[in-house]
Parts: sequence; structure tokens; C-alpha cells
Amino acid sequence: MGFLIYFILLLIIPIWAQMRVKGAYKKYSQVHASSGMTGAQVARKILDENGLYDVRIEETQGVLTDHYDPRSKVVRLSTDNYHGTSVAGAAVAAHEVGHAMQDAEDYAFLRIRHSLVPVASFGSNASFFLILAGILMGASGFILLGIIAMAAAVLFQLVTLPVEFNASSRAMEQIVSSGVIRNDEERDTRKVLNAAALTYVAGALVALLELVRFILMYLGMNNEE
Repeated sequence: MGFLIYFILLLIIPIWAQMRVKGAYKKYSQVHASSGMTGAQVARKILDENGLYDVRIEETQGVLTDHYDPRSKVVRLSTDNYHGTSVAGAAVAAHEVGHAMQDAEDYAFLRIRHSLVPVASFGSNASFFLILAGILMGASGFILLGIIAMAAAVLFQLVTLPVEFNASSRAMEQIVSSGVIRNDEERDTRKVLNAAALTYVAGALVALLELVRFILMYLGMNNEE
């Protein structure tokens, strides 16, 4: 029963977080910002006000596919946010610009996250196979290697949290100080940013729970020996 509850939680937590962010985005994408600025205009305004003239803004396909590409120095906004004038679009655009600001300032956690990308990518792909091999063969050594690989992926997700929260904090500060939103729109904007942050918190929590489970499994196998 305990394992059943555990697996249900692993399924429910990320689904709940995704529902929250999609619900908030859908709701506030229907609320037009008083400034009447599109997401692209919001991004350009904040970038220019912070001297980031070399950072470009591009439209990208999909829904909530918005991101900042540090290699190309490009803020990419999904079609609705690029052209739309909603509170949600302004919030998302400002958040991605927050990452561009972090990049320009060589923000420590962003630098650490970038350095962890190759290790975390390998860890997330290899950990499952190593742990599965260890379970099937009864080899605790393989499980330990899998745990180490998984720990690298978990570390990446944990480091991502301050990066995302900081970008959202910068976003709120910038869109308020630049007059993109009015005071009475701050609450709605914050709801969009908070809902988006939940997805990262949920992802990190699920990854951490999985890591703890396999650590306990490894310790249990060693105690049996």
C-alpha cells in the first residue's frame, strides 16, 4: 500500500503542477494588459532598458515553448505570446528576459546549471538502465552507479529552482518599474509566474523522491548481504 501511494504521488504531483500552469496561463491569456504591448514589445522594452541591445527576439511555434537561448542570445516567444497583448504574455516574455539578464550578469546559479547540462543529461538517461540492471542481477554496485548518475540529474533540477525563481523576481520588478502593467495587474501577473514555478518545484520534488527511494533500496540490499 505504501508503494502504491508513493507511485500515485509521483504521477499526481507533476500532473497537478501542469494543470495549474496551463489553467493560469489560459485564464490570464484572455486578460489584456492595460499597456496594450505585445509580448515581443515587452521583451524588447525590458532588454533595451537594461542595455541588452544585442539580444534578439524571435517567434517560435507551439504553446508555452518560450525560452531564452544563451548560445544564440535570443529570447524566443511562442506565437500567442509574441503577438498577443495579454497579462500572461507579458509575464512570460518578462520571465524569459530575466534569463537574458542573468546571462549578461553571469548569474552564479545559471552558470552552474549550464555546466551541469552534459552530466545531468547522461545521468537522466543512464541511471534507469544501471539501476534496472542492478535489480535484475542483484548487483548493488550497478544500483550505486545508477544512484550517482541520478543524483547528477537531481542536482541539475535543484539548481534550476533558484534560476527560475530569480528570473520571475526580475520579471515582476521590470514590468512594474517599466510601466508595462498597472498596480492592479500585479496580482494576476504574479499568479502566472507562480504557477509556472510550480512545474519546476514539482519536477525537483519527484526527482528527489525517486533518488531517496533508490538510496533506501541500495541500503536495504547491503544490509541483507
